Amino acid sequence: MRTSHIFRPLHTQRGLAALVLLFVPAAPALAQNSSQVQTDAIVLRPLSFFKVNDLDFGDIIASGTAGTVRIAPDGTRTRTGGATLAGNAGEPARFAGLGTPNRQVNISLGANSIFITGPGTRMRVRDFEIGSTPTAILSTTPTRFTIATAIGNYNFPVGATLEVGANQTPGDYAGTFTITLNYL
Repeated sequence: MRTSHIFRPLHTQRGLAALVLLFVPAAPALAQNSSQVQTDAIVLRPLSFFKVNDLDFGDIIASGTAGTVRIAPDGTRTRTGGATLAGNAGEPARFAGLGTPNRQVNISLGANSIFITGPGTRMRVRDFEIGSTPTAILSTTPTRFTIATAIGNYNFPVGATLEVGANQTPGDYAGTFTITLNYL
């Protein structure tokens, strides 16, 4: 559902502006500005979930040596080998949903690793990790969790490791992964 909102000054603010103009008649008239703001809402049905944001490894500088970049579920970004982290960008994927309190949920991946593609050689993403307590590596074999909140809502981040090739061509790389929840 999408709605638009037009911002307009409150009546008291308009009155104050008019009062100031009365006492300063030589000042140029100010034009009234308004802007539109988009708002979004997601209404969940019970036993559902949705993606809040995508997995983003951030900006990486490749070298003549292969390396990896890992985004942990808590957002920590680390590297190995010839991959250099640039800037502070990068974040885990985040999902949210609505179940029922104490309900068990099986979570699994469509594949244990995926490839992302771009202008150069494709790169492998592996070791998907859910930010649960305790954290767990996700796989095609379901992992069971219990919804612990009193009203049944939940959210969880998912991090992973990216394999960056030696002399990886600069550019944007993208791919998709599938995550499945089965409410028991």
